[in-house]
Amino acid sequence: MGAQPSDLADWTAVELVSAYRRRDVSPVEATQAVLTRIETFDSAVNAYCVLDSSFALAEAQKSENRWQAGQPAGPVDGVPASVKDLLLTRGWPTRRGSKSIDPDQDWAVDSPCVARLRESGAVLVGKTTTPELGWKGVTDNPLTGVTRNPWDPTRTSGGSSGGAAAAVAAGMGPLAMGTDGGGSVRIPGSFCGVVGFKATYGTVPIYPPSPFGTLAHVGPLTTTVDDAALVLDVVTGPDSRDWSALASPSASFRSGLDTSLAGLRVAYSPDLGFAVVDPEVAAAVERAVGILADLGAHVEKVDPGFDDPVWAFECLWFAGAAKATEHLTEQQRSELDPALARACELGREFSAQDYLEANARRMNLGVAMGAFHEQYDLLVTPTMPIVAFEAGVEVPEGWTGRGWTSWTPFTYPFNLTQQPAITVPCGFSASGLPIGLQIVGPRHADVRVLNAAKTYEDATEWWKRRPVLL
Repeated sequence: MGAQPSDLADWTAVELVSAYRRRDVSPVEATQAVLTRIETFDSAVNAYCVLDSSFALAEAQKSENRWQAGQPAGPVDGVPASVKDLLLTRGWPTRRGSKSIDPDQDWAVDSPCVARLRESGAVLVGKTTTPELGWKGVTDNPLTGVTRNPWDPTRTSGGSSGGAAAAVAAGMGPLAMGTDGGGSVRIPGSFCGVVGFKATYGTVPIYPPSPFGTLAHVGPLTTTVDDAALVLDVVTGPDSRDWSALASPSASFRSGLDTSLAGLRVAYSPDLGFAVVDPEVAAAVERAVGILADLGAHVEKVDPGFDDPVWAFECLWFAGAAKATEHLTEQQRSELDPALARACELGREFSAQDYLEANARRMNLGVAMGAFHEQYDLLVTPTMPIVAFEAGVEVPEGWTGRGWTSWTPFTYPFNLTQQPAITVPCGFSASGLPIGLQIVGPRHADVRVLNAAKTYEDATEWWKRRPVLL
């Protein structure tokens, strides 16, 4: 396992569980270390919108008792974890970053992934921030303000799982559950230098259904790929409330993580044929692809051959936003994120025929990617074309397009196709900001994606670097 960090807040979930099993470390000690980290640094980052220290410590004590009795509840028993504030969490309000949601309700239901974390003994510390209704690729909202990047608090953490990624990067909990409807675990994963994984659609069940339909996935943000696989072993499998959930996996997601990359056919697309990429990002990703080749993969530079599907994505996404806000009063609408309000107006302008056309383009893209993956086992791209930019704005100054979709060309196509996709750190800019490598696989090839990501991670160990905030 190698030398471990001196501060328990910087330990991975896998390291913590191994230490609990040896009785070298207690869940109470680990949870207190995370709470101390939150108390020390979250005022600069704003990753948490709900923090329940007394509950977390009580749950950690229960976990410690189970470990002492040799009866852990599950694979993540005693590991501090957070939940994005789009996911229902029993006992805590789920306000989705919106003033329109009344916190004074009977919050008695867990989303499926939250229920499974509880059942496995995870120590839920609190809820992490999101843009209002999770609608955009940066994290700020009228309710909780701006969430910042631990590597440079003047920069954005990304979004919409920006609080989750910032928390993991800063050691404010090694496990975080996020959502990804257009890149929302991969965007902040790249900007904050952590792992964000979107499994094949339906692998992680969802409830309540997302207003953004089958674009929306639930996935983990973690320090390492092994931790992401560990979480997936807990949260996957069908739930009766999700009509589109897949069957339970036949094996552990961790079981295939040490497979050699020898002979793996990898397509490397530096720009998907249409994206504008910062030279620093392009160079870091090029070096990462060279390492994959050194590890035995057969790498070929090739584009998958589709045009930018942004119109189809925005039609489905903005229509979903309009649907999610259709019940609001005029007073409530006046309190929305102004950019969200404009997106809802655009969503209401799409016709039923537009929506069907967007779905048709989506299906054609899925067919094309299915054919592409008959020739290539994986597709590798930058996760983001740029590094994290100024916090509190939707689009960086001087960028080539308007709206958050203009700078996320590598992420939303694979929500349309529902393919598994992961981001792992692959370097840093001259200014010290993380750069992400995206690995995409065909539907249901989740373990293949995880394996390639872990093999690269093990060969580089970028994940061991800690934010300057610390």
